[in-house]
Amino acid sequence: MAALLEVKGLKAFYGQTQALHDVGFDIEAGGITTLLGANGAGKTTTLRAICNMVRTEGSVRFDGAEIRGRATEEVVRLSIAHIPEGRGTFTTLTVEENLRIAAYTRRDRAGIAADLDRVFSYFPRLKERVQQQAGTLSGGEQQMLAIARALMLKPRLMLLDEPSFGLAPLIVQEIFRIMRRINQEDKVSMLLVEQNAALALDLADHAYVLETGRVVMSGPSSVVKNDENVRKSYLGY
Repeated sequence: MAALLEVKGLKAFYGQTQALHDVGFDIEAGGITTLLGANGAGKTTTLRAICNMVRTEGSVRFDGAEIRGRATEEVVRLSIAHIPEGRGTFTTLTVEENLRIAAYTRRDRAGIAADLDRVFSYFPRLKERVQQQAGTLSGGEQQMLAIARALMLKPRLMLLDEPSFGLAPLIVQEIFRIMRRINQEDKVSMLLVEQNAALALDLADHAYVLETGRVVMSGPSSVVKNDENVRKSYLGY
């Protein structure tokens, strides 16, 4: 299958400090790839670098076209949706207002209405709370809203940063089930940063392990999962 996203020789900098060192990976169209690593390994920076939110060098190609150096807004218009850690919802707006704001650049009103219905089919809880202020939702519901907002962009690629952070295990399992449905039914590719390595490896088809801004291991998730170092460092057995 062809690569939707190709990252080669990616370097990222915060001021004079280099955070990524020649990072490279591919994401297949329709695939789910996960980035594993300890805190500070460079996982979140990789997502930011793809969106040009930090200074970078190297190559980032999306659907065959170079996107490194483009404005973040332009990257979003290419159908790349970034869901940052902390969810980033507009807490004083309602659920519906959050979803409609995500589609503000679109002119296809019928398409927007259809996508709202589709989003609510994935997240029925949000439909029940459609007029509720986002800031009054539970943590799990806010994470659902963050993913739902990204879907209103009609993304081909979703960049998800720690979607399980701070959530109860049952809510996390529900969200990951929905993410799998989105991938399978809407064919949305995903790049997942996740501290829960066991969950991430179960969801993803390919995995890359980062240490101090470098890729130190990669392969199919089933292979990475069975690596002794990965098991000891990230899976706890």
